[in-house]
Amino acid sequence: MFSGHEKGETRTLPMMPIRDVVIFPYMMTPFVVGRESSIRALEEALAGDKKIFLAAQHDASVDEPKPNEIYAVGTVSSIIQSLKLPDGNIKVLVEGVERGKVLKVSSDEGYFRVAVKTATHRPVSTPSLEQLVQRVTTLFEQYVKLSQNLNYETMIAAVKVDEVGKFTDTVAANLNISLEEKQELLEIFEPVDRLTRLADILDVEIEKLNVDRTIQGRVKRQMERAQREYYLNEKIKAIQKELGRNEKSEIDELKKKIESAGMTKDAYEKAGAELRRLEMMPPMSAESTVSRNYLDWLLAVPWKAKSREIRDIRRAEQTLEADHYGLEKIKERILEFLAVRQLVKTPKGSILCFVGPPGVGKTSLGRSI
Repeated sequence: MFSGHEKGETRTLPMMPIRDVVIFPYMMTPFVVGRESSIRALEEALAGDKKIFLAAQHDASVDEPKPNEIYAVGTVSSIIQSLKLPDGNIKVLVEGVERGKVLKVSSDEGYFRVAVKTATHRPVSTPSLEQLVQRVTTLFEQYVKLSQNLNYETMIAAVKVDEVGKFTDTVAANLNISLEEKQELLEIFEPVDRLTRLADILDVEIEKLNVDRTIQGRVKRQMERAQREYYLNEKIKAIQKELGRNEKSEIDELKKKIESAGMTKDAYEKAGAELRRLEMMPPMSAESTVSRNYLDWLLAVPWKAKSREIRDIRRAEQTLEADHYGLEKIKERILEFLAVRQLVKTPKGSILCFVGPPGVGKTSLGRSI
């Protein structure tokens, strides 16, 4: 991790675990300190050279994290400003200075004190490195243009730095990515490796933003079209009302037809639900046509119409013989069916199902019955 052109040292500093944020070198960050152990670490740093080691904790919901619940790589930071609040908490402004890796942790004095090894890499400028920097710069410009949370002019001015390490850390600090991904970038001490990883992350994030923009554009167009259709339909209704036409709306007419159709309870409830659904739809939409056809079909069913059942076996036999030649087994089964209905006083609805290839007489038998 510390190989390459680097300059490092080991120093002992108070450590403060922080929630939901990764501090990068050269990054100015305000936050509020409330935990007793963190306040003690802060006071110790303020009493000395105002240097403190900040490392993110794995789980932000843990109030008193143990050393193994805090990331080993963090940032040595300078305390720029501190302000004690009325509720006892302290608001601080810190600036990241350099990366560091924890070698040893102690908590004898009521706060974490760590031995930290820092390393400063200064890569040699090469054509391939300059090309990689240019690629990351171009990708970051695209990312800022697509992102709605970043100011383009401010961000582009911020990343115009000559030092590669500062450039990578400034870009990483302004990406809207997960804490785990930011921690991964913080743990890469070599600037060239960080640049390569940044390029991969920016490619993925730009693709996500492009997909989001495409979806948002499609949704916006659909909403605009629906609003336009609703406005025009309301205007047409107002004009027709002004001209004295179509006083009874189509929905009201359908409602009256459903009330007088004599449907069963289940069918009536289904028709009512479909009518309410139709009322909420734009008239020109495809879904409204489907709902309207379904309601028309429900209304076309003869719910109250009944016909007198003829149970004369001889007449049935004569009709079947006159209309069909052969089909003896089928005609015999139909007559048995009618005979059973004669014997049963209160027969329930029954169904005869004719099965066979086209042209064998299924439809003509149904007409005869």
